[in-house]
Amino acid sequence: MINEFRYLPDTEQDQAEMMEALEIHSIDELFKDIPEEIRLKEELVLPDAVSESALTKHLRKLAALNIHSHEVAVFLGAGTYDHYIPSVVDHVISRSEFYTAYTPYQPEASQGELQAIFEFQTMITELTGMEAANSSLYDGFTSLGEAANLAVVTTKRPKVVVSKGVHPQGREVLQSVSKGREFQLEEIPLAFDTTDLSQLESAVDEQTAAVIVQYPNFLGSIEDLQKVKEMAVNQKALFIVMANPLALGVLESPGKFGADIVVGDMQPLGLTMSAGGPHCGYFTVNKKHLRKIPGRIVGQTTDKEGKRGFVMTLQTREQHIRREKATSNMSSNQALNALASAVCMAALGKNGIQEMAQLNVEKADYLANQLRSKGFKIVNQAPFFNEFAVELKHSVKEVSAVLLEKGIIGGYDLEPEYGMKNTMLLCATDQRTKEEMDTLVSVLEEIAYE
Repeated sequence: MINEFRYLPDTEQDQAEMMEALEIHSIDELFKDIPEEIRLKEELVLPDAVSESALTKHLRKLAALNIHSHEVAVFLGAGTYDHYIPSVVDHVISRSEFYTAYTPYQPEASQGELQAIFEFQTMITELTGMEAANSSLYDGFTSLGEAANLAVVTTKRPKVVVSKGVHPQGREVLQSVSKGREFQLEEIPLAFDTTDLSQLESAVDEQTAAVIVQYPNFLGSIEDLQKVKEMAVNQKALFIVMANPLALGVLESPGKFGADIVVGDMQPLGLTMSAGGPHCGYFTVNKKHLRKIPGRIVGQTTDKEGKRGFVMTLQTREQHIRREKATSNMSSNQALNALASAVCMAALGKNGIQEMAQLNVEKADYLANQLRSKGFKIVNQAPFFNEFAVELKHSVKEVSAVLLEKGIIGGYDLEPEYGMKNTMLLCATDQRTKEEMDTLVSVLEEIAYE
């Protein structure tokens, strides 16, 4: 008889042998350190077990309910974007030597993995204009939190000033981090679609460890990094920029503006949307802060025979030894997704990244102009990359429902976070066609006059 169940639970004999080895008399004794008042008393509300084949059929039915970007036009960005990904990316990361790789502690057995990370670091520093990058972090928001930590530890100052133009979820992470590091987080509002520079200047003082802006910001607009840098320098605060790496294909790099730390999310370069994750964060600094960078850095060297090789050069060892003095507790990275981004960047090349970024600028500009011609108000006053805010005649929720019926995924509702009533953040990436954009404009026009 074929066993339809792959999961083989421990037998009563297995459990008895393990309890004997642990010198306990019941499974409950394993949980004695958990306070009685917070333990679950009732059974978990779970359906009865089914066979593997029945479960597979059920999951396929659920999956069929999903709507994905191969079926509809996606105008939703807000941190996760529908971009072109060269087919070679999936082929490389699906190879078993990468797909199953673990932390490359043994360089003699991990040269391929180490080289991939080294190449990733190199290309990120070129894009950001910085001098050193780590081997990646979990996502852009993790990198942002770690950047704030580094600034507070380095300057020994108790305040971090952040623009409200930074992604709302990024600011939520900063709020959480601030409690652990015990620093004050002060948010600076927007003046229309970019950071209110007069309020920022008033907020940055001798107690400020860092000033943080996003580039482009959450509304898609380009912040004036030069002026923000000057305000940070005047008070000897660190200047932290959270940057979209694809946008850096056409924008001046933050390093050229004197950024001290540049972080961000690699999703726009080689990572699928995948319902919002997993992503891959990058973290770059100048040499001054090299030894305080979170996570690990892979370096290039030569062996005793003079051959080129790669090793794990640096990591914040205090996280293992002197934990109370650690600059970070980050001891891992997102190697597979970093590899995907590295393969994507290598496949596109410098010219390809520039061309892809330029397509985003041109398509977003086309869509905004078409909407203006139909009487819609575009909120953005500053130049924008591939996202912009547009005012609608009805609620974003209502409009999004109608768009979905027409085979279009609409944008992000800006009212909950920014108080912009009936305002949608639209994104037009390199994947959107003229036909799709014209259809969106036509449907929005129909809705407006209903």
